[in-house]
Amino acid sequence: MLEDDLDRILRFRAVLALHHPAATLDVHRTAPDFIAAYSCLDRAPDLICLDHDLFTDSPDDPDPGDGRDVSAYLVTREPTAPALIHSTNAVAADSMLYSMRDHGWNVDRIAPLGEDWIESHWFPTARKMLADHDAQR
Repeated sequence: MLEDDLDRILRFRAVLALHHPAATLDVHRTAPDFIAAYSCLDRAPDLICLDHDLFTDSPDDPDPGDGRDVSAYLVTREPTAPALIHSTNAVAADSMLYSMRDHGWNVDRIAPLGEDWIESHWFPTARKMLADHDAQR
């Protein structure tokens, strides 16, 4: 997962722990960290989740990049897992979505709106994407 917001990360972890306690959630807060970790994977992830806008914790932190950096990297790789984009930046999220779709990725997008969007929208969408992907294997 590419996500920089600590509160969101806690909520993603909580919803997974509630419904799938054995699931592992690898979170990277910068595009370079995500790309470095992805390039070293020994197996395909079950689901890729991407935010677009990334912010630093302090002005001295290096540039975190953004979700388009990650989607640009992913389109150079074989599509191996479904991808779910969650960003309030509609223009950038659409750019990521269409670029990945154009390269054969199964990708969807949700807008993180409302107080419980992770629990009420992200999780059901992610679960359906995983079930659909498993059915196609």
